[in-house]
Amino acid sequence: MSKVTVVGAGNVGATCANVLAFNEVADEVVMLDVKEGVSEGKAMDMMQTAQLLGFDTNIVGCTNDYEKTANSDVVVITSGIPRKPGMTREELIGVNAGIVKSVAQNILKYSPNAIIVVISNPMDTMTYLSLKALGLPKNRIIGMGGALDSSRFKYFLSQALGCNANEVEGMVIGGHGDTTMIPLTRLATYKGVPVSNFLSEEKLQEVAAATMVGGATLTKLLGTSAWYAPGAAGAFVVESILHNQGKMIPCSVYLEGEYGESDICCGVPVILGKNGIEKIVELPLNEEEKAKFAASAAAVRKTNAALQEVGAL
Repeated sequence: MSKVTVVGAGNVGATCANVLAFNEVADEVVMLDVKEGVSEGKAMDMMQTAQLLGFDTNIVGCTNDYEKTANSDVVVITSGIPRKPGMTREELIGVNAGIVKSVAQNILKYSPNAIIVVISNPMDTMTYLSLKALGLPKNRIIGMGGALDSSRFKYFLSQALGCNANEVEGMVIGGHGDTTMIPLTRLATYKGVPVSNFLSEEKLQEVAAATMVGGATLTKLLGTSAWYAPGAAGAFVVESILHNQGKMIPCSVYLEGEYGESDICCGVPVILGKNGIEKIVELPLNEEEKAKFAASAAAVRKTNAALQEVGAL
């Protein structure tokens, strides 16, 4: 019996749980929230689609009852306040640090062997906080950001190419922030052929710029953070872990010398399998990309420093 818990039954958490159930990634999906009745109601609503959509996953909702999460294989943490228009991910840190730390500690009481996937913002910093607060091996704490950013990158590439997004490959590394992420246009391909064969350098820069503000663009349009792609990206990461798929997915992970950085969680490609992070993949970056990664890591460190200021570490 495989079990996944999603903490936070807001838009992102509920979408993640829904995708996990619809794709039958786990036998049981538990949604936990602090707001009375929300996760129970959403779980019931989703379960009423089971015979319409033909899935067998059992979805359970609960209010702050961590016992219901016991023996989870993977736990997805989405809790915290979402971004409002004009708000940076970094501004969320004071509020969300306390929430994420408390959630992570409660989860571990009942699921000591769980692999933890962090979606809460600012994501790289919350991943780092979870790692430091829980003292778990680094393979078991994974930030989801790169999976989402890469999916957005492939969407914008496919729009520019006028092609099917499933035929495009591309990755985004670095911090999960509007100014810190690095869409690797040089390494992106369309059916194995470099996209630079089809798109001008100017167009590729437009695609990269659109990717970087992808979240902010949606926040402005929707009046709150996006949820369909973030929720699906979380489920995508969980599936690679739980089904031991060994997919290469950019995620925020703890670096110990890789890419020239240490004591930081930042987005790099990793192989995800049953142990969580099976391997960190070091890409052959050129000098410009290396400089961008160093600048991105420096920005993430600046946000991490705020953890000390708010007393979270």
